[in-house]
Amino acid sequence: MYITCLDLEGVLVPEIWIAFAEKSGIPELRKTTRDEPDYDKLMKYRLNILKEHGLGLKEIQETIAEIDPMEGAKEFLDELRSLCQVIIISDTFTQFASPLMKKLGMPTIFCNTLEVAENGEITGFRMRCEQSKLTTVKALQSIGYETIASGDSYNDLGMILNSKAGFLFRSTEKIKSDYPDLPAFETYAELLEAIRKVINA
Repeated sequence: MYITCLDLEGVLVPEIWIAFAEKSGIPELRKTTRDEPDYDKLMKYRLNILKEHGLGLKEIQETIAEIDPMEGAKEFLDELRSLCQVIIISDTFTQFASPLMKKLGMPTIFCNTLEVAENGEITGFRMRCEQSKLTTVKALQSIGYETIASGDSYNDLGMILNSKAGFLFRSTEKIKSDYPDLPAFETYAELLEAIRKVINA
């Protein structure tokens, strides 16, 4: 039995922090896991910038409300879910992801939680588990599932490399050149066909 594990940002929806960087006019917030492999370090960097500018959860959620899934993402997800079970495994947070899941047809998502003060300041974050994408894939395998995984960033490589089949999707030239053996796709049609071949093999 197969479960496909997908990253969220950069694969199904635009990068939330990049959208917020553009809306807020703070270019430093454009940094993502494509640039910084250490997620803990990246989040602490982001929270410091938010604090400096007096920005909190409300402002980010206002930006998220304007974000739509990438063109074709919901149709891709619907088709994929007709072939096998799908779990979105993301390093984002419940408070960010919930409105986007409604736009994607309420797929299952495993993500993390923000710690938010009463005044709306984001004071910290709680990760679901260490190396959440790799840990989740290994847990699924331990209960009898074969995993297929796809993502675009450094923090997706653990689940991609440790799955029965793994694919890069709309990744960076640097990651593609560092991992030349990983199939890399740019369109949902290509990715869907690759997953279909694995399931039907």
